[in-house]
Amino acid sequence: MLANLAVGFLESSSIAKGIEATDAMVKMAQIKLAKTTIVARGKYIIFVSGAQGEIESAMRAGREVLGKTLVDEVLIRNVHNQVVAALDKRVPVEALGAVGVIETKEAIAAVLAADAAAKAADVRLIEVKTSVGGGKGYVSLCGAVGDVRAAVAAGISAIKKELLVSHVIIAQADPQLLATVGK
Repeated sequence: MLANLAVGFLESSSIAKGIEATDAMVKMAQIKLAKTTIVARGKYIIFVSGAQGEIESAMRAGREVLGKTLVDEVLIRNVHNQVVAALDKRVPVEALGAVGVIETKEAIAAVLAADAAAKAADVRLIEVKTSVGGGKGYVSLCGAVGDVRAAVAAGISAIKKELLVSHVIIAQADPQLLATVGK
């Protein structure tokens, strides 16, 4: 299900420029500043949400300020509601079935992969993590094995090849894995 909401993420190699870009973004457009965070290697992530045109304007302003410190950017129009619900927190599930994990080199690439995965198949996003050690990101999801395979394939297709670290599909996850997936 689509959330009828656009989201934008900018990732900067500079904390100071990230803060300056955040200010420029919220002054430029009527958006919601959903979150900012400092991640590994001193990178700064800005997460905004709102109407598509407003997000596009804000992202333009943020890119201008960041200049060469821009590491990555993601703009998702009509983001899937599971992405927002699972962003940097674990969504509880009763059982796993098959499990898929997509690991990305940069934090916000995981968000793009998660959105594509959720839109491609009937899966449940467990977690979309943007603050993993070393600046990485990852997505964990579960569902029927065919759906998990389709979702993972869509997720890895949505990101640049050089940003993919690894991906796995566990066809029949052991119930004990439920305690660790997404933690």
